[in-house]
Amino acid sequence: MRRSDGRLLKSLSPFVRIIPHIMTKRNDAQNFYKQVVAVDKIDQYIKEKKDQGIRLNYLHLFIAVYVRVLAQRPQLNRFIMNNKIYTRYDIRISMAIKRLLKDDGEETTVKFLFSGLESIEEIVKIVDQTIEEGCAAGAANEVDTIAQRIMALPNSQVKLLVGTLKWMDRHNLLPKKIIEASPFHTSLFFTYLKSINLDFIYHHLYDFGTTGIFVALGKSKKLPVVEEDQVVVKKCCEIGYVLDERICDGLYYSNSFKLVKKYLANPYLLDERLEKVEEDVN
Repeated sequence: MRRSDGRLLKSLSPFVRIIPHIMTKRNDAQNFYKQVVAVDKIDQYIKEKKDQGIRLNYLHLFIAVYVRVLAQRPQLNRFIMNNKIYTRYDIRISMAIKRLLKDDGEETTVKFLFSGLESIEEIVKIVDQTIEEGCAAGAANEVDTIAQRIMALPNSQVKLLVGTLKWMDRHNLLPKKIIEASPFHTSLFFTYLKSINLDFIYHHLYDFGTTGIFVALGKSKKLPVVEEDQVVVKKCCEIGYVLDERICDGLYYSNSFKLVKKYLANPYLLDERLEKVEEDVN
């Protein structure tokens, strides 16, 4: 049976197709990577946009970068389900948010939907609108509603129902409505630790759902970096990545991180819309 969120890849090499049978869970296949980014050009870009009347921050910019890279590097947008490799039909990014920045503030999740062609101004509108809806006082999104209904049941029934949902997901029977609402069925999960003044972390991947990439952006701080064979101190951000190694090989990941670095070094490249989204041809 076909899935609503992705297409089965049938022409991959036998070696690639057997890997999910060897590493059957995402926590078997997690790789960790750290990226350090000097943010002087990012700060300059954000200031120039503010002077033009366009309000954006690190959250908007980093999401715009990852949307652009996912659009140009389609193997990153793959996922593993029931030991098989799929490619997604669209680009989605999930994020947990607090409706109020307090210890007891209610937490929920939001999921942004992108075509991959968006300019950064379009990204800003999508992100702001989605977060505004998610943070609305008294509002309950689909994730909240589903969770409330499940947790209203006795514990034994919760275990049975969650187990059933996982089984349905593995056999491509999970309803499209649940997949679209679920933050665990996403191209990339992003945590914006900079907003709470916290260092980056390596956040584990979830075995439920389809998330193969988790990105944690830490706070800005001064770090020594090498420029032209000289050690200088610059304002930087550290980014922690946790990656499912089964979705693509190391060289593909390496070239993808180089593309991330290119956009962070020159955010002006994000001003224009992308002409087309690259397809996963396998």
